Amino acid sequence: MNKNIFFLVVVFVLSLSSKAQNKSDETNPKLVVGIVVDQMRYDYLTRFADRYGEGGFKRMMSEGFNCKNNHFNYIPTYTGPGHASIYTGTSPKYHGIIANNWYDKELKTMVYCAQDDSVSSVGTKTDAGKMSTQRMKTTTFADENRLFTQMRGKTIGISVKDRGAILPAGHTANAAYWFQGKDEGNFISSTFYMEELPKWVKKFNKSGTAKSYLKPWNTLYDIETYLESGSDLNDYEGGFKGQETATFPYDLDALKSKNGGFDILKATAYGNSLVADFALAALVGEDLGKDEFTDVLTVSFSSTDYVGHNFGVNSKEIEDTYLRLDKDLERFFKGLDAEVGKGNYTVFLTADHGAINVPAYMRSKKIPAGYLNNKAMRTKLEAFMQTTFKADDLIENISNNQIFLNREKIKSLGLELEAVQDAIVNEIINYTNVYKAYTATTMGKASFTTGIEKLLQNGYNQKRSGDVLVIQDPAYISYGKTGSTHGSGLNYDTHVPLLFFGKGIKHGKTFKRTEITDIAPTISALLDINAPNFKIGEPLEFVLE
Repeated sequence: MNKNIFFLVVVFVLSLSSKAQNKSDETNPKLVVGIVVDQMRYDYLTRFADRYGEGGFKRMMSEGFNCKNNHFNYIPTYTGPGHASIYTGTSPKYHGIIANNWYDKELKTMVYCAQDDSVSSVGTKTDAGKMSTQRMKTTTFADENRLFTQMRGKTIGISVKDRGAILPAGHTANAAYWFQGKDEGNFISSTFYMEELPKWVKKFNKSGTAKSYLKPWNTLYDIETYLESGSDLNDYEGGFKGQETATFPYDLDALKSKNGGFDILKATAYGNSLVADFALAALVGEDLGKDEFTDVLTVSFSSTDYVGHNFGVNSKEIEDTYLRLDKDLERFFKGLDAEVGKGNYTVFLTADHGAINVPAYMRSKKIPAGYLNNKAMRTKLEAFMQTTFKADDLIENISNNQIFLNREKIKSLGLELEAVQDAIVNEIINYTNVYKAYTATTMGKASFTTGIEKLLQNGYNQKRSGDVLVIQDPAYISYGKTGSTHGSGLNYDTHVPLLFFGKGIKHGKTFKRTEITDIAPTISALLDINAPNFKIGEPLEFVLE
């Protein structure tokens, strides 16, 4: 062959190879995995860092991008609103999930964020499966991916909590699965998604995996080496019924009868292991990431929240739970490598809220903190309403730091709604531990751009929220004297991790402020699809290649 012709042929072949490679580089990931670690404060990444392995949290940081100053941008910081906001790219102001449970002004009763009495349970004879996304008003990025792929890209949601599986997966999900404990120990679903459980789910439920975790829970390593938490025996932890002290070890099989049967697993590190097992089974059972259409898998590790509520953020139990979760993440990532292929998937990890240190513990260290007396506050407020407006039924409900008024009664008495709201604000601002208070009218008319007021407004939904919104003193909570909780707009509740790694993600880190509502637009940009229909966040361009 003529040398010149041979040279041209080689150049042509290399050109085709280069174009093919570029086309491959530009393709979307075969699978997007969204991981939410329930109640994970940002400082859990750094506090336990020396004990983490290289394949879990550290793999995400070493191979991916770490947004170190990531925050929730609304109040209240609860599980339902958190999961909804992460995946919709908007806040409760628009997606409508204003709490886990809230007072429905039309129905005149409390409702649950995932409740749907029009559907039936699948996989259980109880009502635990009567759940759907019907109360969430906007789309998720998973919904947009389904629409973009003409429903050929799958979406599967998994958690031990129903809301942790349902809200992230969105309205168009192929399936959402959550754990039914008690005497069952199975993953279940709803007729919103299917009429019966797939064979792989039935096989998993029959495998005895859940039962295998009803065993002693002891520390992964020598408890004397757990130096990033307080003493194992203290006055700030709840523990389990049937065991005198909240100290390791815990014999779960022996304790289960007094702690809800299989439900005890939810409040231990093993609950996360069970979710990881089920997520790995879903990869195979659903053939996720096996074709040219991007699939979405949402996984919420919720046992961290149960452990935090029970034992507090400074407990040995929390430290052990995160060390074990790190190993579960490593195992899960190895499964993704094997089933989907390293470089073929993208993962993000964040949390639905943080948590406060136990106020009783903080007070022992001379930090201002404490507990609210909601009953006394309501009694005092009702007396004020009787004295001022000569009526004792103007308050319909007080919940989630919101006061709901009987608007029909106010109208029948010839009172102005705004005047009643203002009177309440002017009254309760003088009450012990009330830090700030605002009326619904103010939330509707003003435009706050900074501070706690902006967060409050981002959580205010005109149709669903109350007439008066209350901010309590920092570190004062409505909770028992043991364990941790959350819900405020303060740093301990808003500052959570945000890690990205995998296909299309740069390696790096930033202290630039990012917000939870930026996640969905970023994944949408990565996939080159429409963002969720009411997104308020923006794509994090510095994260994407």
